[in-house]
Amino acid sequence: MKNLKYVLLAVVAVFILSSCGYNTMVSKQEGVNSQWANVENAYQRRADLIPNLVNTVKGYAQHEQETFIQVTEARARATQMTIDPENLTEEAIQQYQQAQGQLSSAIGRLLLIQENYPELKANQNFLALQDELAGTENRISVERNKFNQIVQDFNSYIRQFPRLIYAGWFGFKPKGYFQSAPGAETAPQVQF
Repeated sequence: MKNLKYVLLAVVAVFILSSCGYNTMVSKQEGVNSQWANVENAYQRRADLIPNLVNTVKGYAQHEQETFIQVTEARARATQMTIDPENLTEEAIQQYQQAQGQLSSAIGRLLLIQENYPELKANQNFLALQDELAGTENRISVERNKFNQIVQDFNSYIRQFPRLIYAGWFGFKPKGYFQSAPGAETAPQVQF
């Protein structure tokens, strides 16, 4: 009789766990972690392109040393900043995004150097690297959008009743989103 109680208790426990969506929560959380890895991969691709771009520009613009140093330092900060997928909070993502934004700004200054060096504009290596960088920026945008979609799906799932209760029991917490950079709502002014 005692064994029957344990068997029934085990069957009820399995039923409760399967109906609470635990396996789906795990699957969705793994989806978030996987997509976060894709975002980091896209940013790493950009970081890997930067030394080639800097060296190409250096060959033409020897006296732009300050810009090269800024790009190198921004790249170092951006590549040192990592986030554990289990800690994808709004604040952590915002810090990560800020470091990446500083790198984007430094890259922008590096690319502006080409205006002063007509022979650099025509250099095939520079043009190819510039195209690679533009493609990488597009990939970053796509991966960030996918990440936000997967996070929205995960967060919605774990916040719905009754999964909200079970999610708390098993330690599932909402993840943070990528948001636009401050000032992004203001269009840049173009002057000719």
